[in-house]
Amino acid sequence: MSAKDEINLSNIPEHIAIIMDGNGRWAKEKGEHRIFGHSSGVESVREALTAASEIGVKYLTLYAFSTENWSRPQEEVNALMDLLVQTIANEIESLNENRVQLGIIGDVSNLPESCQKALHEAIEATKHNDRVTLILALSYSARWELTNAVKKISQDVANKLISPSDVDEKLVCSYLATDGIPDPELLIRTSGERRISNFLLWQLAYSELYFTDVFWPDFRKENFFEAILNYQNRERRFGLVSEQL
Repeated sequence: MSAKDEINLSNIPEHIAIIMDGNGRWAKEKGEHRIFGHSSGVESVREALTAASEIGVKYLTLYAFSTENWSRPQEEVNALMDLLVQTIANEIESLNENRVQLGIIGDVSNLPESCQKALHEAIEATKHNDRVTLILALSYSARWELTNAVKKISQDVANKLISPSDVDEKLVCSYLATDGIPDPELLIRTSGERRISNFLLWQLAYSELYFTDVFWPDFRKENFFEAILNYQNRERRFGLVSEQL
């Protein structure tokens, strides 16, 4: 029996975030170059997106490339950018068939022009889809996001568009890259690492964290459903005690 059969469809996270980790180690174990792991991980993205769609997840955010990743060997960075352009171009038709809308968070201005063009075209081509929103975090880090938000708030205070007394949690959220997107109820990280690596630090404040030893290229729908089952067996208290729920 699949884990999917045990899932309570009335308790599905609206938003799931995934740190897709382990591509390089997976490739190394097979005697291959790291980029082979990245290209193999594309199928895992399809699997996770399909699984999310099947059970009614509305938002799926994937940590695809962090600001720190720019420090990797140039050969790997270039290969990743080429893979990104190729993958996006190849997937537009499938995204539309499955009513998937594409979104981006991150400092996209740092990406090569070819990547920016491919992303813009895919976002435009899928903007009317309404089943699942797939959000790619590219050239993203939470510290970049929060620093950027503070700068914008400071500028708007200086320009008298808002006052310091207006600043509360709701206003801060409106200056984040995820404005208008609900916070993830569940974060999944593959490869056995147990940290969140500068990802959605504000948004993950009350998220459930799920870590699996499976490397990302081996991650399949069944692994996704297992994470949902684990989530559904937890008690989410948000600072309260059990008796208050």
